[in-house]
Amino acid sequence: MYAAAREGAAAAVLEERGVLAVRGPDRQKFLNNILSNDVGSLRPGEGCLAALMDVKGRLVALTRVLVAADAVFVEVDGGRLERVEAALAHYRVAAPVRFTKLDSSVVALVGPKAAGLLQALGGPDLAPGAGSHAEGHLAEHPVRVARAPDFPASGLALHVARDAQAAVLGALWAGGARPLDRATLDVLRIEDGKPWYGSDVTDENLLHETGLVGSHHSPTKGCYVGQEVVARLEGRGGHVNKRLRGLRLGGVAANGDAVMAEGKEVGRITTAGSSPRFGSVALAYVHRSHADPGTSVEVGDRAARVVDLPFED
Repeated sequence: MYAAAREGAAAAVLEERGVLAVRGPDRQKFLNNILSNDVGSLRPGEGCLAALMDVKGRLVALTRVLVAADAVFVEVDGGRLERVEAALAHYRVAAPVRFTKLDSSVVALVGPKAAGLLQALGGPDLAPGAGSHAEGHLAEHPVRVARAPDFPASGLALHVARDAQAAVLGALWAGGARPLDRATLDVLRIEDGKPWYGSDVTDENLLHETGLVGSHHSPTKGCYVGQEVVARLEGRGGHVNKRLRGLRLGGVAANGDAVMAEGKEVGRITTAGSSPRFGSVALAYVHRSHADPGTSVEVGDRAARVVDLPFED
């Protein structure tokens, strides 16, 4: 599975993800006032990653925003679809927007041959650009395909109706893609430095702690929920007490294991795995006092070393 993802194409259904359609004449303006990235300037076929925060800057959700001609589709990570819908409904007030939860599956298709496989199967062509997306058909079923910079291994996100999931996966397997289990997907995410909500990000985190400011935030847009906290941290050089880092471990570790230094806890592992390239690896939040790449720490009774993300040979 790992080799297929790094050298060919592999796919996994992301059961924890859902899609919300936002419609109405002011849909982009409304979302632009709520989310952390510049949704307002996007044209149909364009998209971006964005965070939904509360007024204290805590992360409510991480999203993928895809602008189409008649709607904006918001893909939500970490089983937070209902929470996002409730938050948007709270902020709607009198804005002429409406929300529909789609009965959709989100499929991650990763690997250097993923785009070519889709084209060979008659899927849509994607324009250049990190957030580009297009509608098409796979196995005679409608599908929306988006470039997914939050996925590892040059990933693509496929939105398909839930009752078409089996047929679309069957077409991918017939075309040469391989099934990808969650453990292998997590290893790919660790290596590429791709934190996901629920696994590595929760509502206890600030955006600056996650390393996602560059991908999920626009420094030039107007006001949005949580902006004051982000702006204040930016003004202080982005200094926070802990940061998401990679760990190269001297042995197997588990999610939730403490990261120690000099007998004190300085961090906590969020996702751990065994990499064919790097051995035992993990994503972890590490206190700023020990977050510099190359810093020696311990996990259990094993030595570990802090590394920057993504992992490099």
